[in-house]
Amino acid sequence: MLFEYASVGAFFLIAILFVFGALLFGRLIRPNRMYSKKLETYECGEAPVGQAWFNFNPRFYIVALIYIIFDIEIAFIYPVATVFKQWVTQGMGWFALVEIIMFIGILLIGLAYVWMKGDLEWIRTLRSDRRGPQDVRSDGSHPNALPETAPQEI
Repeated sequence: MLFEYASVGAFFLIAILFVFGALLFGRLIRPNRMYSKKLETYECGEAPVGQAWFNFNPRFYIVALIYIIFDIEIAFIYPVATVFKQWVTQGMGWFALVEIIMFIGILLIGLAYVWMKGDLEWIRTLRSDRRGPQDVRSDGSHPNALPETAPQEI
């Protein structure tokens, strides 16, 4: 039994040595001449425009996350949907249906929350100040506002 583990370990060691040997061999035989064109960003043969590092708008990430969440939802529901007919014949049809509805319901609650929060709007409008008239003093300041002058020492 120990011999079986040793053969697996030997193959693993040979694989690691092969990878690092190929990397080392490539480093030894390739030319190492650096010049400015090698350091430029490659844009499919076009002349590079601007910097290589730039920030994406966070809206793209929100849309991507929502897509991934609902894509994973399909991946989780598909196996249940494939055995649903079998569960109906076993008398577990209502249980499976309630399980699917609850799962979709929880995801729809999350979608409604994101929607109500305004995270799905591509162009967001600035929300007005939510302070009511009871929160504003007669001089126009807010009761929780910080003083504009430093406190005096006594």
